[in-house]
Amino acid sequence: MTSHQHLIDQLRKICGTANVLIDGDLTAWELDWRKRERGKALAVVRPANTSEVAAVVKACAAAQVSMVPQGGNTGMVVGSTPDASGQQVVLSLTRMNQIRTLDAGNLTITVDAGCVLQTIQEACEAQGFLFPLSLASEGSCTIGGNLGTNAGGTQVVRFGNTRELCLGLEVVTAQGDIWSGLTGLRKDNTGYDLRHLFIGSEGTLGVITAATMKLYPMPKSQLTAYAAVPSMEHAVDLLGLAHEHLSAGLTGFEVMGQFALSLVVKHFPQQRVPFWESSPWCVVLEHSDQESEAHARECLERLLEAAMEQGCVSDAIVAESVAQAKALWHIRESIPLAQAEEGLNIKHDISIGVSRIPEFVRETNTALLEKFPGARLVTYGHLGDGNLHYNVQAPESDDAERFLREEEEPMNALVFEVVDRYQGSISAEHGIGSLKAHKLTQHKSPVALGLMKSIKYALDPHNLMNPGRVLEI
Repeated sequence: MTSHQHLIDQLRKICGTANVLIDGDLTAWELDWRKRERGKALAVVRPANTSEVAAVVKACAAAQVSMVPQGGNTGMVVGSTPDASGQQVVLSLTRMNQIRTLDAGNLTITVDAGCVLQTIQEACEAQGFLFPLSLASEGSCTIGGNLGTNAGGTQVVRFGNTRELCLGLEVVTAQGDIWSGLTGLRKDNTGYDLRHLFIGSEGTLGVITAATMKLYPMPKSQLTAYAAVPSMEHAVDLLGLAHEHLSAGLTGFEVMGQFALSLVVKHFPQQRVPFWESSPWCVVLEHSDQESEAHARECLERLLEAAMEQGCVSDAIVAESVAQAKALWHIRESIPLAQAEEGLNIKHDISIGVSRIPEFVRETNTALLEKFPGARLVTYGHLGDGNLHYNVQAPESDDAERFLREEEEPMNALVFEVVDRYQGSISAEHGIGSLKAHKLTQHKSPVALGLMKSIKYALDPHNLMNPGRVLEI
């Protein structure tokens, strides 16, 4: 009997035979979300609770078999699928999907790591609370994955990334021990804040099995506006006005380029996309108000009037119903789907100081089109927090697979070099995964990399937790 067969037998005893998958179609666990890479797992293991996770990790650690923690498998940087060796165990947490407690008095909710984000949102809304993390993949991504990548989304401008929403974690360490830190405390000044090590670590330090997250009172009203702006500079000016007029009521501010919107029109013709033909940029913004819808509408209309007087906005609409608001947001959420329909593309999830974004876009657009004539620039994203999805589609007459294969590295080098000069980040919210691990050494200081490696060696000395992701070791 091979050592791997012995391990598989152990895993079956821990989780049940039906929850240790080694045969059949394992595409859902082995193929990454963007369909860029297909790995091969030794087994896909689906534990039901934290104790089973700990037992699985101990068994794998004893056998020196590496593990790949996986939630909804919706990541963008090939960070939660196995490599091609057939020697890694995929640790799928999707069976761990329970809401443990909702503490109304403490404004917190404690959930299993495999709980789908939309399920958490709906459970909170049913009790009159807002859980503000919102992503295009919220119907399938899980809170453990959101924490593992420190996901952003459309409401970061008001509520911050997933890190800012987390008060406590439960984690299984690389040795199979359980650390329970689900206190829900907003103040706990007793040494190193361990949760921050695991948030954003992409499963390379341990396995997040549960989390305690912040809740907010449900706003009395949420209004959505959609505006045409003449330039990226005007979009930044509009953002400044929105902060001035709406203050903390500004909960979302997204910018969308004309070509990005044209892809939505092309691939989803049933959607009505305002102003896309007449304006180079459009903005969708959300205003949440604790007073009344009438007050919210008055504030939003005053903002748009001021913006038009100053020339920041050439045309605008305010949603008159929840359905219309959802339709406007659906335009923004459809851009990555339309990109996928158009073909393989090169993605850049970058962040720049908001005030410098217009200059960055102008400079980088010029440099890209000089070096890659005909490339189609799909620029959109979370302008409110300085995060652009600065993506590139192959020239219309070019083969998308060839373009991706041959041009991705030189294009990344060009874009990331400009990002560095603007003191930005090469990964704003998607993480590093394996796709960008080789880039990290070029764009992080030696001191920062040394500290990160020290943490990795201390918590996972045998490099069994998601090896090859984030750090090249």
